[in-house]
Amino acid sequence: MAGIRGAAPAAAVTFSRIGRAINDVVSFVVFSFLDLLDAVLCILYGVADFFIESKWKTCYCHSSREAVAGGGNFLISVQGKPKVITLNSSRLHLDDLSDTLYARPSLVSEVSCTAVRRFGVEGPVRGGGSGGERRRKRPVITPRLAVNSTVVEMLHGRMVRKPMYPIPRWSDCDCQFCNCWTSSSSKTLHVKSAGTKDPASEAVVFLHGFISSSAFWTETVFQNFSATANSRYRFFAVDLLGFGQSPKPTDSLYTLREHVDMIEQSVLMPHKVKSFHLVAHSLGCIIALALAVKHPGKVKSLTLLAPPYFPVPEGEQATQYVMRRVAPRRVWPLIGFGASMACWYEHISRTICLLICKNHRIWEFLAKLITRNRMRTFLMEGFFCHTHNAAWHTLHNIICGTATKVDAYLDAIRDRIRCEVAVFHGKNDELIPVECSRNVKEKIPRANVKVIKNKDHITIVVGRQREFARELEEIWRNSSR
Repeated sequence: MAGIRGAAPAAAVTFSRIGRAINDVVSFVVFSFLDLLDAVLCILYGVADFFIESKWKTCYCHSSREAVAGGGNFLISVQGKPKVITLNSSRLHLDDLSDTLYARPSLVSEVSCTAVRRFGVEGPVRGGGSGGERRRKRPVITPRLAVNSTVVEMLHGRMVRKPMYPIPRWSDCDCQFCNCWTSSSSKTLHVKSAGTKDPASEAVVFLHGFISSSAFWTETVFQNFSATANSRYRFFAVDLLGFGQSPKPTDSLYTLREHVDMIEQSVLMPHKVKSFHLVAHSLGCIIALALAVKHPGKVKSLTLLAPPYFPVPEGEQATQYVMRRVAPRRVWPLIGFGASMACWYEHISRTICLLICKNHRIWEFLAKLITRNRMRTFLMEGFFCHTHNAAWHTLHNIICGTATKVDAYLDAIRDRIRCEVAVFHGKNDELIPVECSRNVKEKIPRANVKVIKNKDHITIVVGRQREFARELEEIWRNSSR
């Protein structure tokens, strides 16, 4: 019997290794094909943009050594840190620009480079440790001095104060819902409010995650707050820049600075918010951290759901490391496969937006027809209502581009900001692993981390909204004590 019991774990380990090997092989074939497909789509979209919009649309596949706008202004990338030099006619700050926008090696070249480093160039390590041990560190991708033509054109558009391309672009949705912001004279974010209207009450700002919208909160927890909470707090659910019904400018780089500035201009300043609680999900957690650090005296509590915090090992380039953690280029799990498609392939992800977002009315109709309106359409609304430009830049500049800043934000919250910190994470989350929340706990020991069993990246809220609403109310009450 003991032998049988011991054989079961061994068999499980063997099957697990076989499964990983199959996943690796299939992933290599699939993503090698996607590398080739993205290169082909690059040419096709270039031709389509030229004939439809009468102008070549540059992309991040290539960089060129060009001046930004004359007068000695250059956008450069030195050792993976893009900067603008002598930029007199624009107030843009591009220090948040991630090099992962244009430094994304193909899978074949990356594997080849790694193999050469392991077996060809580096050779065995001599002296110390095991004599035959070889170095296994991933090669660091460090872009050399370069000027990216895509950012050059966007910067040109900003400097002349007009959009470079029609709004919407031919590959974006042109319906009234997706472009309602173009008919408004106020170019602030779309904000849904609830609760009391007393200006002296405490405010709660809700920030959604990637390719989502304020409906993620308004259709769940907003409807489950108690009468006491509704009479005491003012709730603000924000559509982040580029998502939902908020503006989706084609000349924006969707940096962290832009997202934070827009939240200030749309919520904090017009409503004269003196103190507030922050509740954020996934990508919104990074924006919430930056907002809290910028307003340390106003933050009462900070609630993070599935925060994408990946401490960067020594010797790794931060942006590239985080990109590989978030988007590992594996076909399984499926949510990781989707993240890899969105993060690694500029033109494939644009095709997905063309097929899904531009035709979202058809997909919504079919979904309602098949499910007989039983499907929660607010998730679909958030998923469909964005542009490729907004999703592409936000993903890279917020998730990857802030890789070197999150540590400093967490240190500031630990040392300088006296507020409640609560972290929630679904145990079955296959997109952002639970270890991310545990990493936050290590940085902020006072943080209360709660891992929810049988919940994933979405169901940590959807499906348990009533329970989560009570948990939020308890956090806010504790912060007042």
